[in-house]
Amino acid sequence: MATYNEKKITKLLNSIKPGTVVLASWLEGIGISRDLQKHYRNNDWLESMGRGAFKRPGETVEWQGGLYALQYQAKLNVHVGAITALSLVGFSHYFRLSEEKIILFTTRKKGLPLWFLKHNWGNQISQQQTTFLPMGLGVVEHEEKNFSIQISSPERAMFECLYLAPDTLDLIECFHLMEGLTNLRPKLVQELLHECSSIKVKRLFLYLSEKANHSWLQFIDISSVDIGNGNRRITEGGTYVAKYQITIPNELVVL
Repeated sequence: MATYNEKKITKLLNSIKPGTVVLASWLEGIGISRDLQKHYRNNDWLESMGRGAFKRPGETVEWQGGLYALQYQAKLNVHVGAITALSLVGFSHYFRLSEEKIILFTTRKKGLPLWFLKHNWGNQISQQQTTFLPMGLGVVEHEEKNFSIQISSPERAMFECLYLAPDTLDLIECFHLMEGLTNLRPKLVQELLHECSSIKVKRLFLYLSEKANHSWLQFIDISSVDIGNGNRRITEGGTYVAKYQITIPNELVVL
């Protein structure tokens, strides 16, 4: 019996990637019952992260390790997006990952589990529930030390930044982010423009990319993009840009 339990424990510890959370439901799937999980926790072979979630005892787990469990064990449709995704791949010089909110995108009416939301990760979690872009389009694997997580590509992340502007993200900051995106893939940008349901986002993306004078813009068929009809007042007051029928902050026009 002791040998059997030792094998179970070895199997358990080997199944947990360093730096990640392991879910009770996933452990059941590999043959470790809830009763056995409780036994392991009581004997300090597992440490609770909240209801239905564990980690290796004494191990430090950051938010990426929690997200890994949501994506690959719970199979939730959630990814890192907007300025957080850009920061992870080195595009944002303004974003302080140790202090800012972690922005995660999910589908509408799809909440994240309480153990994840209530845990003190050192950053506040901001969940954006939206379908303005198809889930999965432009989402890529990002390698951490011992595992990978799903994040928005720079192309999609820029769309997400503009979705959050101007209420959550400043439009001037968005422009500076856009300036740094010199190597976006025209094919993916074109697809995102076609699939995006937000007229505001599409108009701002085209305006800012034109203002940044990016060379990849010449490969985008703007005439095929539906930018809707009528004016969009992005900010009160400001300057009206007739080409894209948007009213934007005066400071953005003169940059």
